[in-house]
Amino acid sequence: VAPYRNAEILKSLENIDYDKKYYEIIVEKGTNVSINRNRGIDKSKGEIILLLDDDGYVNKDLLRNADKFFNKYKEISIVGGPQLTPRNDKWFARISGYAISSSFGTQNMSKRYKKGKLDFDGWNITTSAICFVKRHVFDKIRFNSELFPGEDPEFFYRAKQKGFKIAYTPNLFIYHKRRDNLKGFLKQFYLYGKMRLKTGYVDLLFFMPTLFVLYLISLPLLVLISRIFLIPFLIYIVSSIAFSFYESIKNKSLISFILLPFFYACIHISYGIGFFVGIINKLIDN
Repeated sequence: VAPYRNAEILKSLENIDYDKKYYEIIVEKGTNVSINRNRGIDKSKGEIILLLDDDGYVNKDLLRNADKFFNKYKEISIVGGPQLTPRNDKWFARISGYAISSSFGTQNMSKRYKKGKLDFDGWNITTSAICFVKRHVFDKIRFNSELFPGEDPEFFYRAKQKGFKIAYTPNLFIYHKRRDNLKGFLKQFYLYGKMRLKTGYVDLLFFMPTLFVLYLISLPLLVLISRIFLIPFLIYIVSSIAFSFYESIKNKSLISFILLPFFYACIHISYGIGFFVGIINKLIDN
């Protein structure tokens, strides 16, 4: 738990439909998320440890669903699920939730923010906002206290490298609060981009937002050379509008059709700038 806020998650945990003698709740406060988690893990006694973010709520059947999952799939060491946008979030947070759960907004990472299909290789779409981990995993690896954000994809990547089986299931989920203002939203994706190279896993897709930013910066000059360079920009605009229309219909929100193109651009540009800064920092460090 961040020291400046309360653990809202406790309200829903009090109503969990599970025998209380079979689980314990540990709350750690501090500014370093990884240290908090590692410290809580050291204090815990159970064979399965549930990691949860503090600013959300869960359904009362969460532990029963997890129990059923591990009894059925005994070979799985780590399982997580989506972090969904709360129904009572304010308009900005709700639309930002539509944006990040859209494949146009965050590509494969969108599976973290909406219910998808059962996946037995779900290491890249699992987050520590809601994640069940067997204790033997923590005997081999811990969260990296020098990373934030990016500490959980780095943890899951190392877990996969160690041979642990990681699954994703839509039946284990948390309603997780979204950023409710533009500054927080931009900062979130800027930091995601900035820390990506430190997580251990990078593919070509992560470079696309930075290439898009460099393209936008160069576009005025490129247009002077030939108007053909406008084509990628026009494709982006049309795609943004099309996905905005789809999301507005799916979520029954007319205002999101108007605002989602702006939210998509904020995600791609802020992430792209952050990733570029991350590249520069890595070159300097080397």
